[in-house]
Amino acid sequence: MSQKIAVVTGASSGIGAATAIELSRNGYTVIAAARRTEKLAELAHEHPNIVAAQLDITDQASVDAFVESLDGKDIAVLVNNAGGAFDAMSVENSDPEIWSKTFEVNVVGTVRMVKACLPSLKHGGHIVIVTSTAGYAAYENGGSYVAAKAAEVSLARTLRLELNGLPIRITEIAPGMVKTEEFAKVRLGGDAAKAAKVYEGVAHPLSAEDIAESIRWSVMLPEHVNIDSLVIRPVAQAANHKVHRVL
Repeated sequence: MSQKIAVVTGASSGIGAATAIELSRNGYTVIAAARRTEKLAELAHEHPNIVAAQLDITDQASVDAFVESLDGKDIAVLVNNAGGAFDAMSVENSDPEIWSKTFEVNVVGTVRMVKACLPSLKHGGHIVIVTSTAGYAAYENGGSYVAAKAAEVSLARTLRLELNGLPIRITEIAPGMVKTEEFAKVRLGGDAAKAAKVYEGVAHPLSAEDIAESIRWSVMLPEHVNIDSLVIRPVAQAANHKVHRVL
């Protein structure tokens, strides 16, 4: 690992996998971390600068073991991408356990990773937190995800204040409508038909590669330049609730 090291969580698919690939093509040794090791193995096999690492950010022992495996090496970039939405229910009809899961994966897991990796970043590093436009505006039947992503936005802002004076950059990337293989399907309980309707009539939603490029650009700017927050939407999406569809 003679190159700069980038750690990407949730790297087994979607934005995480695309980010791992993009950074590996631009001079980084990427530690692609996730729970699904079989998908990571495929990624590492196809891209020589990617190293697969099993990691469950909801398990403190797993996070500790992951950091120990770094063997004291400095991290140049930590991309906190692991997360997700797990329901599309009103607050009245929601399951509090799903709220707990959503916060554990999106918020508490990110806190675990940042806290564990900070000693490896303090010589000069960049923390990226992938949030969502959901963190900026509420919408019906999205309460658990909206609340979790708003908390992640606050986490990024808090870190920027608390780490001021250290050579650590903090960037929040807030994607709007991104079409990936799994996000909507997971949120809608595996219903592929319902998931397809989320993107129905939108000719060009964002892709995972679009977000990966925004992350690459942010982390490869000169070290004195910090992109605080980057909100990215497809042209068809003027706001979370206003999407132009051709049906």
